Amino acid sequence: MRQTYEVIGGPAVGQASLPQLREALKARGLDGIYIPHDDEYQNEYLPACYERLAWATGFTGSAGAAFVFLDSAIVFVDGRYTLQVKQQLAPGLFTVGDLIDPGAFGWLAQQKLEGKKVAYDPRLMSPDALDRLTDAAAKAGVTLVATDPNPIDIAWTDRPSAPMHAVVPHALEYSGESSSAKRARLGKMLAEQKVDAAVITSPASIAWLFNIRGGDVSRTPLPLGRAFLFADGQAELFVDPKKVRPELGPHLGNEVTLHAEDTLEERLGNLKGKRVSVDPSMASAWFFNTLNKAGASVTRAGDPVMLPRAKKNAVEIEGSRQAHRRDGAALSRFLRWFDEHGQTGNVTEIDCAMKVEEFREATGSLQDLSFNSISSAGPNGAINHYRPDTQTNRKLERGSLFLLDSGGQYLDGTTDVTRTMAIGEPSDEMKDRNTRVLKGHVALSRVRFPKGTTGSALDALARMSLWEAGCDYDHGTGHGVGSYLGVHEGPHRIAKAPNTVPLEPGMVVSNEPGYYKANAWGIRIENLQVVTQPSAIAGGEREMLGFETLTLAPLDRRLIVKGLLTAPEIEWIDTYHARVLAEVGPLLAVDDRAWLAEACRPL
Repeated sequence: MRQTYEVIGGPAVGQASLPQLREALKARGLDGIYIPHDDEYQNEYLPACYERLAWATGFTGSAGAAFVFLDSAIVFVDGRYTLQVKQQLAPGLFTVGDLIDPGAFGWLAQQKLEGKKVAYDPRLMSPDALDRLTDAAAKAGVTLVATDPNPIDIAWTDRPSAPMHAVVPHALEYSGESSSAKRARLGKMLAEQKVDAAVITSPASIAWLFNIRGGDVSRTPLPLGRAFLFADGQAELFVDPKKVRPELGPHLGNEVTLHAEDTLEERLGNLKGKRVSVDPSMASAWFFNTLNKAGASVTRAGDPVMLPRAKKNAVEIEGSRQAHRRDGAALSRFLRWFDEHGQTGNVTEIDCAMKVEEFREATGSLQDLSFNSISSAGPNGAINHYRPDTQTNRKLERGSLFLLDSGGQYLDGTTDVTRTMAIGEPSDEMKDRNTRVLKGHVALSRVRFPKGTTGSALDALARMSLWEAGCDYDHGTGHGVGSYLGVHEGPHRIAKAPNTVPLEPGMVVSNEPGYYKANAWGIRIENLQVVTQPSAIAGGEREMLGFETLTLAPLDRRLIVKGLLTAPEIEWIDTYHARVLAEVGPLLAVDDRAWLAEACRPL
């Protein structure tokens, strides 16, 4: 469970791997290969055996792509990784491109590569991505070659084994609905859409639909596999037999048939003549090619599990409340420790990350972290997705800020919380920016909104006070969170980018505005909150939805300028702190509870 901090990837990796990959390409008459970061399952966090981009280049970021040719190579990253990619790529072997503009495919379309044969793996690309690659290749004069097996898998001689963690039942006391009830409900929906079967390719959807969990993916309790859901509620589940324990069969019941995952292609062939729905944003082009070849009638449609999974039931919501109380107690213990030790100048980012993990482990309920902690001091806090390693690890210096974004996986819920703390005496600028971030956070906590409202309609509330000062932040404001599943889940979100999915009761979403001063410090305040049932407002004409805050941890009073706050904002903060003390305090020892009482006193 413990996170590690050694440097992974780097120039030496690319220097070693690139010649091996080029030999594999030459042996197959290929001139190049397209390498996305994605794996076969569209995971956010990849099992080690699927880190093909990292193996080929040495770049370990969570988003990127590359083209490797026999005489050149280029790696594409977005703005989060411009510093990291320079540290990790071998000088002279790789150039760097922008993943967003023009993007990997935009870059390819601008090249003159007449007659070159470029490999791609159809298992790693959505049909839409493959269409864009095909268009770009045509403009560049490139012939695309679908490969099976992937040349990287041949060249990668010390490739780690595929994960083989047991698939385990997720108890009804945590899921709140049986798998058979879920399958019947969703099967009825398929029947209404005149669909015979849905191919489910998302491990998170499979985990939710069958009430199972696993350990194949770092920081997310997922079993890797595939499934078919039929309109009558019956299903076929494809997992490696080595992961199956005796209790799994009785848990699934006789309406679910287990198959080895290596029979998937054969079983897809049995869907000949049936109307089959597949999500083009989650399933690779390989699924569409295989089903079309088999003679199925393929319908492009969203994953039928995604929206029901996002709308948590009463049991899941109460589980999340319990998980956040427990997690809040662990975080409060850390914040007290930080007040006593983090101000000394002798503590590092890694020390803080290890300590907060230690306090979460001490709850006795932690299954895993929900992601590797973002523990960032001073200028590292200005890097949104920074994570410390032994090369970048900084000591916490007085007169600066410390940002900690961390979370845990518990059987009853997934947590994700960010707090920003002063180290020594904060400057007026730090306090001003933090208070403006807090004002946005409070606005998004207090808002009431009508049915049909999307997160993109609410996003400006979190930014308004920053905008008034001529400031902003470049990440989204909120992402969905699973129930002992992924810390990032859709289909809802809160961001500037348009989103057509309305916020509905039971959806859990983060509220995390921020501000980042380049090369100096960063600020982010994040709580998770759940959309509440619609209710009336006195004198109003329509029922309104709202948010219930789930996260329970104090805010740093040293960074709050009371004079910038309105009376309703002060009331919200004081009420929130009173709730933190009431719900978390009883879980703490006497000394920790006394510290929390001081941290939560009214403004």
